[in-house]
Amino acid sequence: MLPRPRRITRPQDFRLVLRRGRRAGRRRLVVHALVAPTASTASAPGHPARAGLVVGRGVGPAVTRHRVSRRLRHLLRPRLEGLPPGTDLVIRAQPAAADATSSELGDDLDAALARLGLTGPRLTE
Repeated sequence: MLPRPRRITRPQDFRLVLRRGRRAGRRRLVVHALVAPTASTASAPGHPARAGLVVGRGVGPAVTRHRVSRRLRHLLRPRLEGLPPGTDLVIRAQPAAADATSSELGDDLDAALARLGLTGPRLTE
């Protein structure tokens, strides 16, 4: 699990990132990023990078959705350390994520972060 200060939990923060952030889509996931937003005091510059996950019913039944969520959380933890302070990420899993390995999800996450210009450590799981 991600530490509390690293999680986006409020619906308003999810909406802010989805509406105002930049997006990079991959086959298995879509990453929305908002760097140093000013509208939310919880994610002002100087605060650690945060992330939230959206894994909807289209991904599969509950067991599959939870497995995808666990894999994404595991992949996010080290990558959040390399992001600029105040960055908020929302990762939306696509239906193809249900059959993906952790390595494939990690590759898609790294490619999306690179496309957004956010440099995180290149890890292989």
